[in-house]
Amino acid sequence: MHDGSGRIAVQNLSKQFGPVTAVQDLSFAVEPGSVTGFLGPNGAGKTTTLRMLLGLVTPSTGSATINGQPHNRLGNPARVVGSVLENEGFHPKRTAYNHLRVYAAAIGVPDRRAEETLGLVGLASAAHRKAGDFSLGMRQRLALATALLGDPQVLVLDEPANGLDPEGIAWLRAFLRSFAAQGRTVLVSSHLLAEVEQTIDQVVIISRGQTMYQGRVDQLRSSQQSRVIVLPSDAAALAAALKENGAGEVHPTPEGGLAVLGGTARQVGDIALRAGIAIYGLHEDTADLEKMFFQLTSGQYAGGPAPQQGPPPGWAPQQQPQQGWGPPQGHPGQQPPGQPGHQGWGGNA
Repeated sequence: MHDGSGRIAVQNLSKQFGPVTAVQDLSFAVEPGSVTGFLGPNGAGKTTTLRMLLGLVTPSTGSATINGQPHNRLGNPARVVGSVLENEGFHPKRTAYNHLRVYAAAIGVPDRRAEETLGLVGLASAAHRKAGDFSLGMRQRLALATALLGDPQVLVLDEPANGLDPEGIAWLRAFLRSFAAQGRTVLVSSHLLAEVEQTIDQVVIISRGQTMYQGRVDQLRSSQQSRVIVLPSDAAALAAALKENGAGEVHPTPEGGLAVLGGTARQVGDIALRAGIAIYGLHEDTADLEKMFFQLTSGQYAGGPAPQQGPPPGWAPQQQPQQGWGPPQGHPGQQPPGQPGHQGWGGNA
């Protein structure tokens, strides 16, 4: 039930599978009201962490709670948290509507909720088609509809954009933002970094089962200096002019140009003009989430020692991010966000 919280808390969570440490002393918290990305390379421990949060795997140590309770103490969990960890749990001969009716009966919600959630995910016109005939994108929609049946306050999704076409991805992005804007909690695990960057407000980045960064995406981006790449006719002369004018830290590039840390393209161009140095190329290399992701997680499969927990030197201090995912929960007369009848979820079979 909605209790005004929807907070997810992971505290000193670890999981050992024999000699393999899948998750190691992982801690982060997610508050309602924003979309949080849960990022890491394959094998970093993302799915294991989500399965512990959802009560499918028992932690070796530590805890993972929703509203201050482990999953098995939530009463009717489907009314609190909805999740999609895979989209293959469908009987191929059962229609989408009948599939949802079975789950609706299991969690104690009326059949009309099946119709409502089909509309929310854009499958109203396919309600009486067999799930075995669905495309991958349509199965993703049906999995999300199943998660939304209980109208939960927390939504946890593992790779939700898999199989969706560009229109479907755009729809999903708008849906998740609308869901979080209602004060609900959204936690999204993904390796599609460029897509996630356009969707999330908060991020938790893990590597080797450890937290490398947690906090707001804008703070992560601003923690890295911008960089201007310039290809001049005389690199040595321009380097001297830039240093003389305090334009920033200057380094040579393998292509024979210069990288200016902390400067702007306009500043570099103006200095080159005053110095009478021709410029053959000039652009500002802005920080993006994917580059920073690889910096934070580099070395996981390089065979070297495990990176220290926390961001590398020079990064902004960690902050607790927000996290969450689950079907929307029911306030009387309130529907989860969505656009009934919209077909932007990955095309037809």
